[in-house]
Amino acid sequence: MEDTTLPDSDTTLSDYFRDADFAAESLLAFRIDAQGALIDALRALFHGPAGLVRLRLWVFMGLLGQSEASLSRDDINELFHAVRPEALDTVFKRFRDTGLLLWDETQRRTSLTPLAQQLSAVLGVLNTAPPADGEDGDLASLLSQVVGADQLGTLDAAQVQMLQAQLGRLHAEFEDAIASGSEFRLREARKRYDRAARLIDKASTAITAIISHAHGHVVMERAARALGQAQSRLLAMASQFNRALQQVDRQRVTLGTTGITSTDVKRWLQTVAAPEHLLQDALACPVAPVMLAPHELLDVTEAEFERDRPTLALPDALPVSQAAPLGELSAVALPQALADLSDLLASWNTDGSEPRTAVQALLGAEPLEAAYAEVAYKAQLLPLLGDAQACLLPGATGDLARQPWRVEWSTELLDLQHPVLAQVSAGVLHPVEGPNESTEKTTP
Repeated sequence: MEDTTLPDSDTTLSDYFRDADFAAESLLAFRIDAQGALIDALRALFHGPAGLVRLRLWVFMGLLGQSEASLSRDDINELFHAVRPEALDTVFKRFRDTGLLLWDETQRRTSLTPLAQQLSAVLGVLNTAPPADGEDGDLASLLSQVVGADQLGTLDAAQVQMLQAQLGRLHAEFEDAIASGSEFRLREARKRYDRAARLIDKASTAITAIISHAHGHVVMERAARALGQAQSRLLAMASQFNRALQQVDRQRVTLGTTGITSTDVKRWLQTVAAPEHLLQDALACPVAPVMLAPHELLDVTEAEFERDRPTLALPDALPVSQAAPLGELSAVALPQALADLSDLLASWNTDGSEPRTAVQALLGAEPLEAAYAEVAYKAQLLPLLGDAQACLLPGATGDLARQPWRVEWSTELLDLQHPVLAQVSAGVLHPVEGPNESTEKTTP
């Protein structure tokens, strides 16, 4: 096989094309050739072992971060005192050979060249903190580049197309998450979608201006129109997420009156290191199939054909009209836990006006017999204490709201020695002078 590899010193971009005229006619190839000095500077920075490349970048970024226009040798030694002298000399020699540093012999000072300043714009992303897990750093970076270039008047169609491609990739990822039907994947994708929607919303004014300013430039106008369509398609996915999450909520099953849902079970199973051990000996005795012989099937079939079948009875006549019996309309009874909580708070009022803990009200008179669903229901009732609208209601709900107690929740969790409850939110019940006095309440 013929070796088509060319020496690095003798090659140009057109040497690698089948048709050299294609490289000459390509706008992108022309722009790449026009930035030859910048590309050579990048080669000088990134050529060599990985550790040496990182040292060059660290030194180069350190020089860019100085406020002085030029540095003396003493300033350089002080700035990079932690680097070994021979390694620092090697890095500075590479910078001078590639035109990134300029040495002034008369003033004995070193300064950055315009090429180095141009290179700093390319390497600016290396000086920013990497995005955290789950954050859309690519979208934020592209949006900032497009918006900033539009404000400076240096925006071109390639930047707009890159942003449009990123919006298209996000749209495809969100569509896959919705089609999967997985609750956990849906919720993670919804978080990413909300972050992306907030970023796009902040830049919507700039995107609208880009679309309006693109008239007269064919490539820019086409890219701006495609960007607007990609933005609309992505923002329209909010209703799809809502429908998918509502469908997941309808499919969620609650296990009896425990308050535990199938989602809670899934999350717990994901934390189990070896879920197959939960089966233990459940598959030790598999179900054996019952086999039937052909002659037994024939006997059953013959008996079915020969047995006497009852004749069809005539349809019964419709019954005569009768007067409807008298009935009583009664309201649905409220849970007993509501009355128990109201009675307990009333008994505390007669005993004295000392603050009580919220866990005493949640567990009730028999703490060890309290169920999870009952405690959760009472926790939802406590914020009704002193509520202005609830105090006007008749019945058990209004009686509870008129109790002279006010709840104050905190973010701490209390550990319990209880058969079914491990932790409960900490809170304090404060007595008040009258049933209509309103105090500040916080939601747990």
